Amino acid sequence: MAAAKGEKALEEELLKLLRQHPDGMTDDALQAALPSIGLQERVHAVNSLLAAKRIQLLRTSNNKIVYKEVAAEEVAKFRGLSTEELLLYQCIKASGNTGVWTKDMRIRTNLAQPQITKILKVLEGRRLVKSVKNVNNPSRKVYMLAELDPSREVTGGAWYTENQFDSEFIHVLREACFSYIHRQGDASLGAIAAFIRAKGFSKVELRTEDIQTIVMTLVYDGRVDEVEPEGEDDNEDHYRPAVLSVPDSTPLTDVPCGVCPVVGECQEGGVISPQTCVYYDKWLEF
Repeated sequence: MAAAKGEKALEEELLKLLRQHPDGMTDDALQAALPSIGLQERVHAVNSLLAAKRIQLLRTSNNKIVYKEVAAEEVAKFRGLSTEELLLYQCIKASGNTGVWTKDMRIRTNLAQPQITKILKVLEGRRLVKSVKNVNNPSRKVYMLAELDPSREVTGGAWYTENQFDSEFIHVLREACFSYIHRQGDASLGAIAAFIRAKGFSKVELRTEDIQTIVMTLVYDGRVDEVEPEGEDDNEDHYRPAVLSVPDSTPLTDVPCGVCPVVGECQEGGVISPQTCVYYDKWLEF
């Protein structure tokens, strides 16, 4: 009974130490902090805490193994999971909101693919992890913790709806930005962004960079002009309705020679020539 009490006291002492080191402690650090505790006693206490899911093993960026305390609420959440299931959970957790796909899980955990598939079903069933489609690889699912929101790199950000590029939404934003700039005559990027957010066009948060991307498409289309900030206290770009709008087409852009499939055979006096080209005549009339 006294031995059991001593073991419990050592386990509590280990937990107390780990609470003071939220980033975790190596086995060498534990040994240095508990010089009077023998190796076998420490190993037994660590294994007991691992089995009870009170602590976890983590690998640091410099490839060191550290022990870290598991919060009480986490203990309840992970109760009943096997060592392999916890290992895969930690692998998914380390990937953050960009997620990790099964091939990388296999490399990082050395678990077999059938075993990973089985474990993922368990973790998804307990709502610990979720799968998300990556817009850059629609056929590839990545896994992340259930409580995380996927990164823009995974979802495509504001320009994608249900993993599909939302051209209609972009058209609405473009016209709203153009209308605001046209009414104001001169609008800063911050003012345009504030207007778009106030109107609630998007269900996701639009960053100022997102609004600038939309406005710049209007600049490239020749519908608005980008002008320098005004005054020393103004560090924002400003936009105004274009002084010289770009026409949809001009005689130069419609010249038939640019798209003619036999232009290489066209020569003066030949079977195919500018003198006999009906398309060239129509273009000259235009």
